[in-house]
Amino acid sequence: MGRLHGYISDKLTNIEGWFKFRLHTYDIILSEVKFMSNIMVVDDDPSIRELVSALLKDDGFDTCEAKDGREALKNMMDENPDLAIVDLMMPNMDGYELCRKLRQYYEDLPVLMLTAKTELLSKIKGFESGADDYLTKPFEGTELILRVKALLRRYKIEASQIIQIGNITIDKNSYFVIMNGAKEDIPMKEFELLFKLSGYPGRTFSRDRLIEDVWGYDFDGNERTLDVHISRLRERFPVEISGFKITTVRGLGYRLEVIL
Repeated sequence: MGRLHGYISDKLTNIEGWFKFRLHTYDIILSEVKFMSNIMVVDDDPSIRELVSALLKDDGFDTCEAKDGREALKNMMDENPDLAIVDLMMPNMDGYELCRKLRQYYEDLPVLMLTAKTELLSKIKGFESGADDYLTKPFEGTELILRVKALLRRYKIEASQIIQIGNITIDKNSYFVIMNGAKEDIPMKEFELLFKLSGYPGRTFSRDRLIEDVWGYDFDGNERTLDVHISRLRERFPVEISGFKITTVRGLGYRLEVIL
């Protein structure tokens, strides 16, 4: 149980960190985040769908709605949402299953889970199903908007070919890392690993996920390969110079954290 408490505490810390993060670090302004952003609201309660949609529209977002997971999946191609707000407890297909399906078929879609459950195990199950963040009912409209904007910023950063994080710039076009004006030419796998972690600062990646994304599904090498590459990145980019650190999440994997 101690590890479960530690896990959810890490998640909460990551989420709070995003709200405190200074926007100029990424050179992204809120108007860019909202422009043409379409949010899918998935909840079996029509009053909740209406409330959430109204809050989002008042802040300049477009919205679409679905009453359960099945309808959401059916409408994905037509609606092409930029983010999904998903209730956990729904008939036909609940939020857990929908999150798993979205991660399988729409990997780059941010998912905010909306839940009345406050138990640690329920939240952990949601994160493990693929949700990026959660909001407990009842909620404040301001907090909902903040979390939506934070997730959209995070995913926009990852989709970019150039990421600025801490005191370094990572350019996937040239495969160079620039730190304090100096170019660092690093091995390809180290670059891909750094780019992956930097694209989602504050997000914890499992060891299996990182190995699959960087080395491929058919990787059959030593499982210590990931640890070795992480150690090399830590040596190349000291915290006091780079402005970020790669943290080990015991029993789970790694995450990159910006030092403010």
